[in-house]
Amino acid sequence: MNLKLRLSLMNFLEFAVWGAYLTCMGNYLGSAGLGEQISWFYALQGIVSIFMPTIMGIVADKYIQPQRLLGICHFIAGAAMLSCWYMGLSAGVGNELPDKTMFIAMYTLSVAFYMPTLALSNTTAFTILKNNGYDTVKDFPPIRVLGTVGFIITMWFVNCAVWEEGTFSFTLAENANKFQYTYMQFFVSGLLSLVLFLYCFTLPQCRIEKKEGQSLSETLGLNAFKLFKTKKMALFFIFSSLLGMSLQVTNGYAGPFITSFKGSDDALVASSFAANNATLLTSISQVSEALCILMIPFFLRRYGIKVVMLIAMFAWVIRFGFFGLGNPAMPGVILFILSCVVYGVAFDFFNVSGAMFVDKECDSSMKASAQGLFMLMTNGLGATVGTLVAGEVVNHFCKWENGFLVGDWESCWFLFATYALVVAVSFAIIFHPDKNKK
Repeated sequence: MNLKLRLSLMNFLEFAVWGAYLTCMGNYLGSAGLGEQISWFYALQGIVSIFMPTIMGIVADKYIQPQRLLGICHFIAGAAMLSCWYMGLSAGVGNELPDKTMFIAMYTLSVAFYMPTLALSNTTAFTILKNNGYDTVKDFPPIRVLGTVGFIITMWFVNCAVWEEGTFSFTLAENANKFQYTYMQFFVSGLLSLVLFLYCFTLPQCRIEKKEGQSLSETLGLNAFKLFKTKKMALFFIFSSLLGMSLQVTNGYAGPFITSFKGSDDALVASSFAANNATLLTSISQVSEALCILMIPFFLRRYGIKVVMLIAMFAWVIRFGFFGLGNPAMPGVILFILSCVVYGVAFDFFNVSGAMFVDKECDSSMKASAQGLFMLMTNGLGATVGTLVAGEVVNHFCKWENGFLVGDWESCWFLFATYALVVAVSFAIIFHPDKNKK
């Protein structure tokens, strides 16, 4: 099989695992008696990202080839996610989980080993491409696009798939047994993780560079933190963390927000296609993401990392603002769609460009550790704080009633948009990479 095609399949599975539950988990948690803890479930992804990507990056740099470690992590993550599915199955559709503590523990174990794979998959792809003479700036984005395609396909699948009384079917109509509302989303995720576990061991080797006379810091992989000594990199990581606070907000609350309109007194709004297919609607975000990835090489080469990051930051302002202004019925649904379209720019111009920037700026001996550090600052510190704060904001303005999270959603989205605007303006004033050469 063509090398780039093999890496594309790796990325497809990598993000398909995440797409199965990331944007629709909140709806299931509400019915399982964990609705008020939605922010904590998304914050857990950030909490484990504070240390797990760095630890796994160290292991990949020093001890286990990254493609093999990627597979091992997916085996553990997949097994734990299947445990979550089994606990939900035992409780039944629409029923509270009898052992919420064990469910949270298994979910935490799963994301603890999944989150490092986002950096490990980048390291694997970058290393294999370079070992075979490819240009990462040119050749990586098309490969990464297949990751987004995988995310989209599993979103569509769980939005329409139904398991009811031993029968499997697909529907766009309202059905409480759709995977997007039930524990079956965790089954899809866990199964795909195990498939990727097996596939990783078919990938080309990424041999570890053995170095003599290393200091303890280098041996432990802590030398990646030396990047903070450079003003350019220090500012980049700090603002990555600040922007990372926006990353999980819509993942956690866009689904419950759009679905909440099913409880509206307006029959037209309550029965609208968007309100009953929130996962399918929000998948437009990932379609946009797939297209925007292909634009990254052009924007990076022409405008540089500062402009690309600024575009992402202002895109987050628009993303939140349009959610605050729209609704599922015409013409308000157009603003929802536009919010999803702009998400591609908001996410890709930050996450993908940032990973490529880090790979370019750091030494080959610490590339995996540096990717882990980038994950720590964004999906770790940033996403954790941002998700918990967002949860407090949503719980202040909204509450669960009759299975829906209803309340003053406009205030929530406008507060999030204001924060993103402040970060963007601050970044434009403070960050000047060309004036801070090593």
